[in-house]
Amino acid sequence: MRRSRKRPSDQVSERCLAGFRNLPLFVGAAVLIATSPALAPFTRVPFAWAEPARGQSSSTAPNISAVTLVLPPEVIAGRPFTLAALGPDGRLAPGVTVRLEPDQQVTTDQTGRALFTAPASGNVLFARASGISVAVLLDPPLALATSLALRVAPVLSLRDRFSLCGAAFDGRADANRVRINGQPALVLAASSKCLVVLPGPKATPGSANVSIETGTAQWAATTELVSLEFDSPNPPLLPDKQSQVRLRVRGSEQKLHIVVENESPGVLRFLRGDTQQVVTSGGPENFAALKVKAIRTGDFSFRARLLTSPDAGAARRYLDAAAPLASPDLQSKLQRLAKRLSGSARDSEGVRRTVCSLAAATTPDDLRTLLDAACATL
Repeated sequence: MRRSRKRPSDQVSERCLAGFRNLPLFVGAAVLIATSPALAPFTRVPFAWAEPARGQSSSTAPNISAVTLVLPPEVIAGRPFTLAALGPDGRLAPGVTVRLEPDQQVTTDQTGRALFTAPASGNVLFARASGISVAVLLDPPLALATSLALRVAPVLSLRDRFSLCGAAFDGRADANRVRINGQPALVLAASSKCLVVLPGPKATPGSANVSIETGTAQWAATTELVSLEFDSPNPPLLPDKQSQVRLRVRGSEQKLHIVVENESPGVLRFLRGDTQQVVTSGGPENFAALKVKAIRTGDFSFRARLLTSPDAGAARRYLDAAAPLASPDLQSKLQRLAKRLSGSARDSEGVRRTVCSLAAATTPDDLRTLLDAACATL
């Protein structure tokens, strides 16, 4: 967006954005990619991975999207909010046309972001671009107090975008100045209630102070930033031979729950399944070990991400919104699943498995998008 005069907040945002222009936006917290001819050395190189945002599904090719839409996890009815579009290379994508119900349409600007006004009523909001559909929760336009505490996860990945939620933020991304240990962070998406942020290129592992300033208020919170790094397989891989890969955590001595995914099952396999949930050892040498076996020579890659805490309340709201779109039998099942997430008898893991299975078996449409969203929040 070109302006003849820039506010201080615009200048801060532009300086911050300049540091990100040539960087891929990593969604996986750590990625190892290597070539495995017999006895050849293994090397780690950067690998950009763009995955669908929460609740996003494709009507053209499942699990593969031309763009990824990034929205705040909650938006406020009748108020402005900012979304972002990522291209297939994982970078912010200008010129992407995004449609929001009922009749709004806008194209992302040179920063890869676009400003909308949320509908005045409803429970969920759908955004669509290039065959991709994403759903986010739509909250009523209640008064937002500036004194609410800033909510941030206790541990964050250096390479992953994350959400900051509270109240009275600015729906214009550039009007929220976010810093991590004093270093600017990039605000990808923003609403009055939540921001989606990417740590800056100078962020380092360890304890982190997160601060937000708008024109009218400021907030602060503490967290830990971690770097997840793979060691090369030991012993070196040979076809049909077992080896071990260590995933190391820098920046925290806590035991962390991490999801590790094998992206090359035809070349290498994890002995306990190609998607594993692991718990790190904790302590100064914080790591998790994975047993692997080479199948044949070739390129392989795998990635790791922090496992977030389930949000049963958000999942229940998505299931409630999905039920009216379902057949009578499925509607009853979704209502029972939503009930299991209520009160003291919560069964998040069991519900997650069922909802994710239902989503995978559903034709891509609004119902599928809502089921994907419920699955992702659990």
